Amino acid sequence: MTELLNSPLHAEHEKLGASFTAFGPWNMPLKYDNELEEHRAVRNSAGLFDLSHMGEIWVNGEDAAKFLSYSFISDLTNLKVGKAKYSMICAEDGGIIDDLITYRLDETKFLVVPNAGNADVVWETLNERAEGFDVDLNNESRDVAMIAVQGPKALEILVPLVEDTKQQAVMNLPYYAAMTGKVARKYAFICRTGYTGEDGFELIVYNSDAPELWQELLKAGAEYDIRPCGLAARDSLRLEAGMPLYGNELSRDITPVEAGMARAFAKKEADFVGADVMRQRAEEGPQVAITGLVSEQRRAARADSEVFVGETKVGSVTSGQPSPTLGHPVAIALLDTSANLQAGDAVEVDIRGKRYPFTVAALPFYKREK
Repeated sequence: MTELLNSPLHAEHEKLGASFTAFGPWNMPLKYDNELEEHRAVRNSAGLFDLSHMGEIWVNGEDAAKFLSYSFISDLTNLKVGKAKYSMICAEDGGIIDDLITYRLDETKFLVVPNAGNADVVWETLNERAEGFDVDLNNESRDVAMIAVQGPKALEILVPLVEDTKQQAVMNLPYYAAMTGKVARKYAFICRTGYTGEDGFELIVYNSDAPELWQELLKAGAEYDIRPCGLAARDSLRLEAGMPLYGNELSRDITPVEAGMARAFAKKEADFVGADVMRQRAEEGPQVAITGLVSEQRRAARADSEVFVGETKVGSVTSGQPSPTLGHPVAIALLDTSANLQAGDAVEVDIRGKRYPFTVAALPFYKREK
């Protein structure tokens, strides 16, 4: 059995009494004390996350933008310097290999951030596709750490730690944008991105700098009741925000069309891997769609619970649990488009052999006030 990788912040998590879980090849904090309180801290004030299990792949060279546009479903040639784009990398048959975020640092330099469980296969796939392109690939997934501060107080916590000459730039940094600067005297790549449905920042730093930065962020956030948060809270937060998780909503079994991402390549003229299959699927229309479900009763649907209309199975739940913010169960499901279900329609979900009433709902379930 392969030994799990520890984050460069592992000792910090042990000091805080974290419970750990395997996530991909990593041993990561599941929770510290109470995952519900961690969830609520992010919604009401701020939470601190260790995301060092995420991948970091640098793509440099004259053909970098063209290469990524060929490898991903989105057109990266028009991505502005300092901006980020959410996209997907797919197989020839259109199946989703991973969903990821790409940052453009300058005209010929990009940072690709894949999910933890898929970082290795994304790295291998990019290397396979690099032939014929003037690009240099560098995998720093084991060399750097990522720390996220998320929540309505994230900006107030972060800015005082930023070097004086960069504080205003951080305050003005738009969502899905990034910049470099020093945070708590540590060189960092500062990204205004997140996976919680709240405002926040993701900071990429060298492994050796991560423990001190983590400690400084906890100190700076103490007056705002910041809490360290584990993967359990991250999952419930992203579920409320209607954000898909690879391995649940997304997989090799569906294409970006089923995932609602056809718009990413709708106007793309250049060729890309899986283009023919995806364009045909977009023209025909998806057979299944990612759909929200809510219920006023207490039983929560879990992944793989079957969804019915009458006696007809119309799909399966991919993620589900009670919503700490809304106070009732929510779920995301892959439902057959042939059922023609609309928001407000009634369905039933089989939970341990008994059916419970749910209602089709629009995503996201939760949206923060701007």
